[in-house]
Amino acid sequence: MIDKKETNVDSSILLSNLDKLHTTLMEFERIKRNLNLNTDDVVSWCQNKLKDLNSTIYRKGKNWYIIIDNYKITVNAYSYTIITAHLLKK
Repeated sequence: MIDKKETNVDSSILLSNLDKLHTTLMEFERIKRNLNLNTDDVVSWCQNKLKDLNSTIYRKGKNWYIIIDNYKITVNAYSYTIITAHLLKK
């Protein structure tokens, strides 16, 4: 459940720093595997999901969480590292 207090954090902070979004090789492989992606540009794929107007973006503690199209993406709020991404269970 998303806490209303957490959703009040301005998601424009994350959206204005999309150029800083990155991932490590290990995280790249995990995200690609978790989401069954056929792309080698996981960062661009995630950036496009974040920019989607239907995405829900909220911050909890040190991480941003993005929910869109049955995906949940986790981004560190300080380093803008894409930590992981998962398919949501229906």
